[in-house]
Amino acid sequence: MSASLDARRGALLVLLLPILIWSYNWIVMKQVLTWIGPFDFSALRFGLAVLLLFALMLARGESLRPPPLGQTVLIGLAQTAGFQALVQWALVDGGAGRTALLAYTMPFWVVPLAWWLLADRPGPRQWLSLAVAAIGLLFVLEPWRSIEGAGNAALAIGGGLCWAIGTVLSKRLFRRGGISALSLTTWQMAFGALALLALLPFTQHKPIVWSNYLLGALAYNAVLASGVAWLLWSWVVDKLPASVVGLSSLSVPIAGIAFAWILLGERPSPMEAVGIALIAAALVIVNLRRPRAS
Repeated sequence: MSASLDARRGALLVLLLPILIWSYNWIVMKQVLTWIGPFDFSALRFGLAVLLLFALMLARGESLRPPPLGQTVLIGLAQTAGFQALVQWALVDGGAGRTALLAYTMPFWVVPLAWWLLADRPGPRQWLSLAVAAIGLLFVLEPWRSIEGAGNAALAIGGGLCWAIGTVLSKRLFRRGGISALSLTTWQMAFGALALLALLPFTQHKPIVWSNYLLGALAYNAVLASGVAWLLWSWVVDKLPASVVGLSSLSVPIAGIAFAWILLGERPSPMEAVGIALIAAALVIVNLRRPRAS
């Protein structure tokens, strides 16, 4: 029992690093659009990340044989291409903090998808945290006020749904055994990057203005946000229940909103602040320790 509890704690600690990387990256992804279009940036960041991950696989002596091809392609289309294309598009006109929060509706989709595809039945705490977080999201969206920004909201929420699909499919693949987090991360990202490249001829472009910020943003995204963070995410998905991982990741948009407030001046409204507090409460609920058996 104690070994299992220690392993859970260790996995939750590892989860902190991608949370920090991704929360600050919402600021990076918003500001970099001054110099490059959203789809060009997405294709470049993942293309560079894939090269780095394949180099890491070679350095570690891992086989370059891909995991089960059909499922890996589906994960790449959802978790890399779908998620990134939709949220980066939403950031063109949407605020960084608000877009982050709406994209992280991912846990709302993970719970029913994991129940359906993994027979991972949610417990009372998961349902309670989901309900509290849903009420918090309602306060953030404030649908009773206006539909302004509804398009950006739909794009961000669609990105969250894509990420949820990728997370649950990854969990199902890991349950088969014999698949490393590095191999799955690399290959699913490779297929996702190819899909993003295929989208480029059908999207609007703006001239790329090469600058120190753009180069730094590409390095941050390729090495940290798209490489290290996704690798750690895949490892944590393998170690923890999908519902716990999904709900714990809600701390990313909360931290992202804080960064957007401090660095971009995106001050939350009173209603948004209430929503953020409720989502934070949902995080506390899902990560409460269960009573130890006597």
